Amino acid sequence: MNEFVDALRASAYLLAFTGAGMDTESNLPDFRGAGGLWKKHDPRNLASTEALHNNYELFQEFYSQRIQNLSSVSPHRGHEILARWEQEGLLKGIITQNVSGLHVQAGSKNVMELHGNIRHIYCENCGVDHEGEDFFAGVRCSCGGLLRPGVTLFGESLPQEAFHQAMEELSKADMILILGTSLEVFPAARLPFMYPMKRAYVDLEAYADGRIEHVFKEKIGPFLETVDRSLEEYLKE
Repeated sequence: MNEFVDALRASAYLLAFTGAGMDTESNLPDFRGAGGLWKKHDPRNLASTEALHNNYELFQEFYSQRIQNLSSVSPHRGHEILARWEQEGLLKGIITQNVSGLHVQAGSKNVMELHGNIRHIYCENCGVDHEGEDFFAGVRCSCGGLLRPGVTLFGESLPQEAFHQAMEELSKADMILILGTSLEVFPAARLPFMYPMKRAYVDLEAYADGRIEHVFKEKIGPFLETVDRSLEEYLKE
């Protein structure tokens, strides 16, 4: 831990790369669970362009439930610490695979959402933005198009603006915090390894990897709190 904190302090351009484990610590319901509407369906099939166009009623119910679940979820201390680190200049940005928008809600500004944002509703046909209530009600756009959330579905490419911004940030980074991801969802999982930099990996299922200098098998929120206290103690010295 001391070596990691020293590396963090010495970093000139620190980024964070976050995955689902970051959000589950906010008690975000797992849509892959066995209960409810989805017990007879593979959610991966519902989160697809095929479902959008060929099974829209089920697609709309699936995403409506996921969006409405967010109403009772708030950023946890880990989200808040990353936002404060950005404000203080320690952290330069966050690249996230999450679609919840919790990083932005916590106050982070430079957030690259590789898989989009589930709270953004727009028309698949004409691109006009809509309110969530329109989507929940199952109405169509005035042009007749289907409404959908702004997430990357199976069968779609990553949002190019977010992807290119992430690549630009990574090219400048000298250290990255990999938080709450299995590093198995591609192409996003390749990003932390595309440029030479120091790496730290924090996840309850973190595993050793020769490309990663610091591996911590811990919950993200409590881990970041410990690191934050260590940084504060250093500043007092």
